[in-house]
Amino acid sequence: MPTNRAAFQPKRKANFLQLRDAPYPVAGENQLVVRTAAIAINPIDHLIQSRGDIMFTHIKYPFVLGMDVSGEVVSVGNGVTRIRPGDRVFGLCRSTSAAVNDSAQGAFQSYTVLQEDLASIITSSEISYPEASVFPLAILTASSALFDKSQLGLQLPSQPARPFSGKAVIIWGGSSSVGCCAIQLAVAAGYEVYTTASAHNHPLMRKLGATQAWDYRDAAVVKFMVNELTGKNLVGAVSIGKGAAEKCLEVLVKCKAERKHVAMTTFPVPDEEPGFLPVFQIMASFVAWTAAYKLRGLVNGVSSAFVDIEPTIHSGISKYIFTEYLPKALESGSIISAPEVQIVGEGLDKIQEAVDTLRRGVSAKKLIITL
Repeated sequence: MPTNRAAFQPKRKANFLQLRDAPYPVAGENQLVVRTAAIAINPIDHLIQSRGDIMFTHIKYPFVLGMDVSGEVVSVGNGVTRIRPGDRVFGLCRSTSAAVNDSAQGAFQSYTVLQEDLASIITSSEISYPEASVFPLAILTASSALFDKSQLGLQLPSQPARPFSGKAVIIWGGSSSVGCCAIQLAVAAGYEVYTTASAHNHPLMRKLGATQAWDYRDAAVVKFMVNELTGKNLVGAVSIGKGAAEKCLEVLVKCKAERKHVAMTTFPVPDEEPGFLPVFQIMASFVAWTAAYKLRGLVNGVSSAFVDIEPTIHSGISKYIFTEYLPKALESGSIISAPEVQIVGEGLDKIQEAVDTLRRGVSAKKLIITL
């Protein structure tokens, strides 16, 4: 049996990982064991490290974090028929889900476990493992925002793309990994996309299918968007990044729309942890912000909700995206890996460096570790 190594989060709020041997995982029913080739780093990884006292409090440490992985299948469990040993795949690791809570399903290790319906076969030889690892959490978050009935509830994407529906959607934060996926999914579902990004990322936004992009730092960005969207059949907005929810609300208040709803993918947490009673202050700030935002929306006829991927997993939307849409779309080239990958290094010992780099901030890049 091969030796498994993992980068463990040793305790709550530790700002380092411990590299050591880990149990070799076994594929249960409808599961795969994957030899890890590439791991993508997400904001949630550093947020759990820094805010573990208020986020994912069910985790029992030491624990293996990480959600985005790609690699080669080495074994499959009972009930798996679509995927075979030797297949190249990428998928979403669910170790941190309260329903799973299992280090064997964390990405930060040499061998990990995936659910079959949250894994896609890499059918094109032109797609590398690092490029494939960009997708899992980003595309599931984007799918939850766009297609879940409690959010925008749009029609699902297809390959080839659905005919234009005559409707438009706002995606604020288009150059993020979630934004890049959301733009492409919305276009494949038949919607016109209006987005924001730094000016130097506007060519990428157009490449992904956005009709128009504005610089989110422009003081007049809301005015420009409202002018452009006048007369459009708007069906809501996806907010990504700090301050995005407020801007989306401003636009929707001033526009006529079929549905005025903001699907919020970013939680309003402070950049710096308060020095006095930090848990209390952060929770109080979150509750106050949410109540004020909801009240403002209620007064102006705009609904909102924070995006949760769990309902999308249980509703079957994620299964459709991973098992039916993505393999076909990737093979045809109608969806591409974006933003650009930036390989931080090779080996599990480089994961903390990548987490720290992401914490400091990157633009239109997805940080990757290869094994």
